[in-house]
Amino acid sequence: MKVAYIFATSGHTASYKLGKMILPQLEAGAHGVEVAGMMFFDDNNYVLRKGDPLGERLAKVAKEQNILLMMCDQCAIERGLATGEPGSCQVSGTVEGIHVGCFPDLYGALSGNPPDQVITL
Repeated sequence: MKVAYIFATSGHTASYKLGKMILPQLEAGAHGVEVAGMMFFDDNNYVLRKGDPLGERLAKVAKEQNILLMMCDQCAIERGLATGEPGSCQVSGTVEGIHVGCFPDLYGALSGNPPDQVITL
């Protein structure tokens, strides 16, 4: 089974649930399912900053396991992690391999590796 995670809850959902639960399992090969992608909203984007220990670990695992990492374009622009305009922006100051966009971009990016379930945290 393949899943995709959407980190949408305000606060530090990504740093806690991803950092303390999901990522350690992925690193150990014990998560139990394949992860097709992760989408980050609001302040959850901050874990993807270049130099962030959690983000650097996640980028490494994502590259090894072919996991899409994407930030909401408007959220990323507001937080200084992308430049340009919504719908046409580029990541800036993030760990390696990050994509930026909106739901249509996410759907397109996952179309070649679609998840069976989407989990919103």
